[in-house]
Amino acid sequence: MTTDVKKLVVHYVDKKDDDTQIHLRNDEMVINDKVAVFIEQLHHAYNSKPGKGYCAFSGDKNSVVASAMQSYRNDELGFWHMTEQASTVLKEELDKYAFSETGYLVFCHYQYVATDYMLIAMINIKEHYSMTSELDLAASRHLDISRMQLAARIDLTAWDTQADDNRYISFIKGRAGRKVADFFLDFLGCEEGIDPKQQSQVMLNAVEDYLSEQSFDKSEKDELRKKVFDYCNDCVTTGEDASVTELSATLTKGDDSPFDNFCKEQSYDLEESFPVDKKTVTSMVKFSGLGGGVSVSFERKHLGERVTYNEATDTLVIKGIPPNLKDQLQRFMESEMASILVKVDKIFLGGHPLRRYRVRF
Repeated sequence: MTTDVKKLVVHYVDKKDDDTQIHLRNDEMVINDKVAVFIEQLHHAYNSKPGKGYCAFSGDKNSVVASAMQSYRNDELGFWHMTEQASTVLKEELDKYAFSETGYLVFCHYQYVATDYMLIAMINIKEHYSMTSELDLAASRHLDISRMQLAARIDLTAWDTQADDNRYISFIKGRAGRKVADFFLDFLGCEEGIDPKQQSQVMLNAVEDYLSEQSFDKSEKDELRKKVFDYCNDCVTTGEDASVTELSATLTKGDDSPFDNFCKEQSYDLEESFPVDKKTVTSMVKFSGLGGGVSVSFERKHLGERVTYNEATDTLVIKGIPPNLKDQLQRFMESEMASILVKVDKIFLGGHPLRRYRVRF
């Protein structure tokens, strides 16, 4: 699948302390093969980013960005002028937040699989080093697409057809979470919509309740959990929403008690389609935790077999230690034993360098 790039403009943002300067490009970029490859990479990089937030334009906030974008789509405003207006708002909002952002501000209107998107992204710059033919060091700069942290994408098709869903705009929350969410809500003039983490958790609860009510054995339940996880993981990879109908087709065996009917009967607060939070759905197939210097992770299907948990004694027993961990432990034990033998040797030989004793353990 390829992207069909309609329009592209890139400006430069230079932020120092509380002062943000935006250097505007004079015109739109010429669309060619290099541009198409760049935007396709940007599209996939954005899709792969975890922890996205979702929102929609709010009529109460008189969004300058929404107004400019709508004027562009109605052929009342040129694409470059739309980016100019949006950049002015972006500068005002960046001055309010302690983001150390210097890089290129990308505005792109493109189509991917019959869906129109508007992507707004800040791409940082990274130094790249190479050697010349004379074996001298040469430095160059490139766009660090994989590490973009400030980016939002408007699903223009959904804005036209499903505006009431309040989730046609997505943005990267990243590790900053609430801070980045507030920035984008203010910049775009939006109200936060659906919560992927909350919806994913409700879906997990519904799946577990459904599996508990069905006459599946342990292996069948593990297999179905894996199928649900694989489906959700594919949704994350492609940037598509998960569908309760498609989940039902994955979970239901035969025509008896389909999963979607079960969700309706039990009145779960679950949308018909929703964005997936990968970290949440991973708990369906894997247990993991860390604390006190210990990190443990294992597949859910091993609980009760290779891994047993005793709640009374608060202990976890693992049978069949992974080879790389076993090798580390064995080398450590051998090293410790050698250290003990050296110490014992010194104690017993003391002032008798010619007399040796064998110590057994």
